[in-house]
Amino acid sequence: MLNSQEYKTLVVVGSQWGDEGKGKITDYYAQDADLVVRFAGGDNAGHIIWNEGKKYKVTIVPSGILNPKVINIIGNGCVVNLTKLNSEMKILQDAGIDTKNLFISDRAHVIFKYNEEIDALQEEVRANRKIGTTKRGIGPTYADKASRCGLRLCDFQESNFKELLQEQVEYHNQLITTIYQGKAVDFATIYQEAINQYEAIKDRIIDCGEFLDHAIRAQKMVLFEGAQGVLLDLDHGTYPFVTSSNTTANNVSIGVGIHNKLINKVIGVAKAYDTRVGTGGMPTELLDETGNRLRERGHEYGSNTGRPRRLGWFDAVAMNYSIRTGGLDTLFITLLDVLDSEETIKICTGYNYQDKVINTILASNTEYEKCTPVYEELPGWKTDITKVTSWEELPVNAKNYINRISELCNVPIQGFSVGPDRKQTINLLDKFGG
Repeated sequence: MLNSQEYKTLVVVGSQWGDEGKGKITDYYAQDADLVVRFAGGDNAGHIIWNEGKKYKVTIVPSGILNPKVINIIGNGCVVNLTKLNSEMKILQDAGIDTKNLFISDRAHVIFKYNEEIDALQEEVRANRKIGTTKRGIGPTYADKASRCGLRLCDFQESNFKELLQEQVEYHNQLITTIYQGKAVDFATIYQEAINQYEAIKDRIIDCGEFLDHAIRAQKMVLFEGAQGVLLDLDHGTYPFVTSSNTTANNVSIGVGIHNKLINKVIGVAKAYDTRVGTGGMPTELLDETGNRLRERGHEYGSNTGRPRRLGWFDAVAMNYSIRTGGLDTLFITLLDVLDSEETIKICTGYNYQDKVINTILASNTEYEKCTPVYEELPGWKTDITKVTSWEELPVNAKNYINRISELCNVPIQGFSVGPDRKQTINLLDKFGG
């Protein structure tokens, strides 16, 4: 039997509040992978990938899809809107991307129209305490999963599937019409849509865990792709302004059906600054011209929603929290070039809270929002680095900035990127090894 260091497994997760460039980095490492596997989230996780000057957007399809040699799997920890999945595959196919190597776990839960309706109605009821949901039915589907009334892909093969779905439509219509005063959804429409969409993907359904166990033990290179970011984790994120699933690498084994001893290495993707969408604490947020300038330079608008992202300086306190709760072995710094314009750059090294300095994220978001940053200031490099292809070519001050992040977070830097294209990605350490 192989020991864990002999398995060729790598996890790529976001280490901040999402939108760190996980899709780009996953695509980059997928060039050396045999399989790429999503383990959590739904089509609320938009990933933008640039390759050869072309822009590709995926939401539920794994980011390894641009490599025709890679097997891509949507794991059981994901929730899947079959209509959105089929639509996304068609868009990719129309763009010349082959999707024949895309498969889905038979244990993945399915998002139905009633889940989307409830998601939107719940957000409306929250009024001034909106979470910022994408209203795609993700949370309500995970709620059904926890309530043990959700429907999975394997259920479509049950002889009484129609009755099972009808029960769920009737139950959810009670919630929609009685509690939220909404309009009931139509069972016949939902049923026919579900059957049509299932027929289009039924030959792609596999036992994900068994498939992966064989692949890993055969020393195939397997890359596990996260969605959202560690600080949006349902248990360890800035609750309640989080997503509905566990986003850390700790959830890989549960979300794909293997045990955690098969996981070899975890890379946390981090922007060279911080961004966040929606509500919740963000001590380093910049509500000034600097924040506006960096937002425009980094094109910081949601890939799914187009919403402007909140933006702030790099937060080493939050990053250390992510490293501790997310099991990150190395950091990959993205969008370093966005800081090219700055004379000076700040890093948050602590929080002022109730007249003392603390070094962790508080459990209560109300209290976390009272934290103010303690900054360390470094000189910028004021040089265009978008054509840099190696560590040696970086300006001294850019190297100093990256090294300081590594020192404050006590983890090695896996690499950095200086632009959106795959060619603008510089790896510094072994990919699937140490």
